[in-house]
Amino acid sequence: MKRDFQIKGELITLDALLKAVGIAESGAQAKAMIADGQVRVDGTVELRKTRKLRGGETVETSGEIIVLKADPEG
Repeated sequence: MKRDFQIKGELITLDALLKAVGIAESGAQAKAMIADGQVRVDGTVELRKTRKLRGGETVETSGEIIVLKADPEG
C-alpha cells in the first residue's frame, strides 16, 4: 500500500516515522526493524535508526510505501 506522510516541522527520524504511521508499535520495534535491514529509504537498505527525513524520500517496509512530504511552512 502506498501513502503520503506530511512532515510537521523540519524533519522526522526514521524510527519515529515507522511508529507514527503504525508500522511499528513502539520505538524499540521500529529500531529493531531498521537494524534487521527491513527498511529501505529511496530503494537502499537504511541501517541508521535516527536517519533524518526532510521530505521527498520514499520509505519502504512490510509491504508499505510511504512518500514523505516536506512541511510547507518549514
